[in-house]
Amino acid sequence: MAKEECITQWNKTGDTSTLRNRKICLTSEKTLQAPSTSLSKDKHSHTAGHLSEDDTQSSNGAQFSTRGNLSKDPPSRVLLMLLVGLSFSTRLYKITEPPHVCWDETHFGKMGSYYINRTFFFDVHPPLGKMLIGLAGYMTGYDGSFPFIKPGDKYDHHNYWGMRGFCAVLGSCLPIFAYLIVLELSQSQTAALITATLLIFDTGSITISQYILLDPILLFFIMAAVLSMVKFNKQRYRPFAASWWLWLVLTGVNLAGALGVKFVGLFVILLVGLNTIWDLWRILGDLSLSLVEIAKHFLARVVGLILFPLFLYVTIFAIHFVVLNKSGPGDGFFSSAFQSRLIGNNLHNASMPEYLAFGSTITIKNLRIAGGYLHSHWHLYPEGVGSKQQQVTAYLHKDYNNLWLVHRPDENESQSGTPDLIRHGDIIRLEHVETTRNLHSHLHEAPLTKKHFQVTGYGINGTGDKNDLWQVEVCGGRKGDLVKVLRSKVRFLHRATGCVLYSSGKTLPKWGWEQVEVTCSPYLKETPSSQWNIEDHINPSLPNISLSVLKPHFLEILLESHIVMIRGNSGLKPKDNEMNSKPWHWPVNYQGLRFSGVNDTEYRVYLLGNPVVWWIHLASLGLYPIMAAVAAIALKRGFSLSQKRIEHSHVLMREGGLLLLAWLLHYAPFYTMGRILYYHHYFPAMLFSSMLTGITFDILLKSTDLLIRRPYCDWLQRLGQMVLLFSILYSFYLFHPLSYGMKGPLAHEPGSAMAGLKWMDSWEF
Repeated sequence: MAKEECITQWNKTGDTSTLRNRKICLTSEKTLQAPSTSLSKDKHSHTAGHLSEDDTQSSNGAQFSTRGNLSKDPPSRVLLMLLVGLSFSTRLYKITEPPHVCWDETHFGKMGSYYINRTFFFDVHPPLGKMLIGLAGYMTGYDGSFPFIKPGDKYDHHNYWGMRGFCAVLGSCLPIFAYLIVLELSQSQTAALITATLLIFDTGSITISQYILLDPILLFFIMAAVLSMVKFNKQRYRPFAASWWLWLVLTGVNLAGALGVKFVGLFVILLVGLNTIWDLWRILGDLSLSLVEIAKHFLARVVGLILFPLFLYVTIFAIHFVVLNKSGPGDGFFSSAFQSRLIGNNLHNASMPEYLAFGSTITIKNLRIAGGYLHSHWHLYPEGVGSKQQQVTAYLHKDYNNLWLVHRPDENESQSGTPDLIRHGDIIRLEHVETTRNLHSHLHEAPLTKKHFQVTGYGINGTGDKNDLWQVEVCGGRKGDLVKVLRSKVRFLHRATGCVLYSSGKTLPKWGWEQVEVTCSPYLKETPSSQWNIEDHINPSLPNISLSVLKPHFLEILLESHIVMIRGNSGLKPKDNEMNSKPWHWPVNYQGLRFSGVNDTEYRVYLLGNPVVWWIHLASLGLYPIMAAVAAIALKRGFSLSQKRIEHSHVLMREGGLLLLAWLLHYAPFYTMGRILYYHHYFPAMLFSSMLTGITFDILLKSTDLLIRRPYCDWLQRLGQMVLLFSILYSFYLFHPLSYGMKGPLAHEPGSAMAGLKWMDSWEF
């Protein structure tokens, strides 16, 4: 039977003078002992690994508090202010250069303008980042009038510095957050300083922060969430105190912020979620807590980390919908019902018959993103493309050629009085208003989607054949259900071949005026590409209703906007001859991104990480698992280790493991993504890699005493630190033109300022 020995431990709680008596019971079982030393020899060293994992964490939290106070000493404040100064100066330097649109500023600067002008638009990302960019521009005097048409356009008199400066300020916070996170995790000023230095003098981190982009905003919220989580973890001995609640709520706020900028914010939510699950598991094992207290802990985290962030996230969209209330370029991506709420849209405050009927003139909109309106024109398919009949396409804009007349299958059947309403299962014929040809399909293959059938315009003035007949099906409906304007999702089933009307999303060649291909798909699975809705509806014989009664409520438009964003993200496939970065490229700094300029006369900016810094990160990713494995084996096998060495081992395995997990969560998922990927997608993972590098190299250098004795090991440690610092600073000196701009000959040409620095052929500066 295991013997128990109880030790009374006095912990100082936070910054107060209150002392709490905590009893820790230690068993003599082998699994709970550090094999190197028995408890009887040194009862005061139990924080070094003589307890179970949970008790080790608890003890470390108390024992490290004294060393953690180093951050409050005057030298630490001076160091922190120095880091703040360096970080802000490197990011704000030449913030107005170049004075023209660079890379994705053409998208996000334009979207900031849309917010200022209250014009609705579509983007694949949630709205918070663009809202903040628009707010920054508005607060610094930008009037939202610059068009942001293409990269290279001169800003001229337009006030753009506020939006760039806002992003740069948030980017300047990243090294500071990283410093504070590593200091909290490792209680080592050296590890924190290495981390901050790596980030401050990284050319990639500087460049990504200096322009009107979502990335610095996303990175700010990710790092703020992790810092808040780490600070909250340190409050575990003061549950439900004001500081405990503060860091819990701040964690939730920053999680909502990260997700509100980009969906990759889900990765940091997953990190915090795993940390919370582990924390609750530890609490569940604390027998000194009652079930009521455990329930309080659980509910507090549900409120602080789930419900409150969800409320903030929904609030972001509520503000987004209120601000963007005018019709704009994003209308066509959304349903007709959604468009009816936008001022200036032809559906806003309009009135039309509620139910579709024979004799109606309509427009038919595909539900696929950029699926377009069913459209035809006088042009014929060219020779060799199916039958040489009239083209039928999908057009993304409102146009007279989108109008169709709904007829009975037998055009000779007389109609009198109130027209019959169309129901689920009815057979119709659609006649194009402008050309009077019928919507038609046959067994010829489609122009681009070869396994589908061609859709054409055939006949004239109502004459045609049996291939002009279509059966209307209300998705999810039953026989006899009426077809509602705007609200009903319908399919058109071709009677002769059994295929369904389909928008492939593919762009036709110039002979098709680069409009979207329409086909008849033999695959009957319901997808947005095969679903349509009736948008415009004209029928003088039917009573009109105001479309205001059909406007969707907030939860409907919230759900629709997310469906559209998710489909838009999944639809971002690489196009022919378009540069597509691969995830394995990123950690090795294989290839960067050209932000501005392509020749020796233009102002060139190139997004590329400082090669020395990024290769140090790569080395640490290789070193860390080896060092962690050695530390784990040494502890498990009971090697005789000093108190400091055991503390280092626990920091390496526990805190280092947390950072490695964070790196994996922000990097590995990209291998599974089918969408187009770019180099800048790695920067969230790079931040965690830099923090892991700080801890790894700090402990590696402090382990020199395993090789040589004092004072030589101290000298070697200082030498290693100086070499590391010099390498970072000198490489920054060499590569800083990548961030701050280059002119003149390219790197491979004589006389270039970057001559000899094109260390990899894949770099394009």
